[in-house]
Amino acid sequence: MRVLIDYRPALRERSGAGEYTHQLVRALAQRYAGNGATLDLSIFSSSWKDRVPDVRELGAVSVIDRRVPVSLLNLAWHRLSWPPAELLAGGRFDVTHSSHPLILPARDAAHVVTIHDLNFLSHPERTRAEIRRDYPSLAREHAHRADRIIVSSAFAAREVEQRLEVAPGKISVCPVGAPSWRARDSAPHDGYILFVGTLEPRKNVGGLLDAYERLLPSVPDLVLAGKETAAARPWLDRINRPPLADHVKHLGYVDASRARDLYAGAAVLVLASFEEGFGIPALEAMTVGVPVVASRRGSLPEVLGDAGMLVEPDRPDEIAAAIARLLTDSALAAGCSARGLARASLFRWDATAERVYTVYREAMEHHARRH
Repeated sequence: MRVLIDYRPALRERSGAGEYTHQLVRALAQRYAGNGATLDLSIFSSSWKDRVPDVRELGAVSVIDRRVPVSLLNLAWHRLSWPPAELLAGGRFDVTHSSHPLILPARDAAHVVTIHDLNFLSHPERTRAEIRRDYPSLAREHAHRADRIIVSSAFAAREVEQRLEVAPGKISVCPVGAPSWRARDSAPHDGYILFVGTLEPRKNVGGLLDAYERLLPSVPDLVLAGKETAAARPWLDRINRPPLADHVKHLGYVDASRARDLYAGAAVLVLASFEEGFGIPALEAMTVGVPVVASRRGSLPEVLGDAGMLVEPDRPDEIAAAIARLLTDSALAAGCSARGLARASLFRWDATAERVYTVYREAMEHHARRH
């Protein structure tokens, strides 16, 4: 089976879709590529200035790297369905797998797309560039053209089924896998309150700051770890003024090599997003043994299970109360930590790779019937 995966989300800072893409390629290569392989796996990149990083850790993967501006190629792919993968990559494929909701076009291959969430439909004003230009108007058409659709949660599956009117049999839930990190030995005595994620409106950073301000001055520092967006400027200005000044730190994007230690130093992770297609930081925190406060919205309840505290994201008092309980009730925090470790063990990249490999076979069968 010859598969081409769009690797571009993982080119720079691997958060969200980028981390999912990178780890999925790695898991597929380890399980199905190499000697005696049943999978001939290629990753595709297109950028005028960014090159594919060292991918030796991925295993038996071919790299197709073209110096074409991302914006130009996306416009051609999204609007013209050209150039086809065979022409651009110089080979034939059985499956093309897009890492976002719009198809990676090909003459003969089956099409698989990944849809992590539909926030671009709910709040197009919070998006930018080609996501704002193309996704809201084209996602439904591409979902119906695709042979199979991959989502990372049951919540996202329901959204795609209902809002894009896609038959449920065409959608496959292939969850994020937990990182292969060791659990910390014990909770730190001077742990901080941690937020991990891009600083964008749907992450509810303003609501977290409102909640944290209610808890001052008797709580640890709040650490914000994530790339800033244009929308983040009011929040970053706010944390430099009293009463938050000297209590809130913004680290920016934290590389994967430093992420485990960042989580290990936290007393609690807070992810009070308005919507998540999965919520990778919650799973990463559980993997290390960090108690989690998460939103009762989107996919977070199914990811967290009984391993943390769920809150309404638009109620800062409720967020603040949950943080305070985990900081002051050691038995509650220890219970959440233990249940989180057990729950995180259920999310495995090898199992995800198996599901995705099955999706590829189903996509090929569906494509053959259509043609």
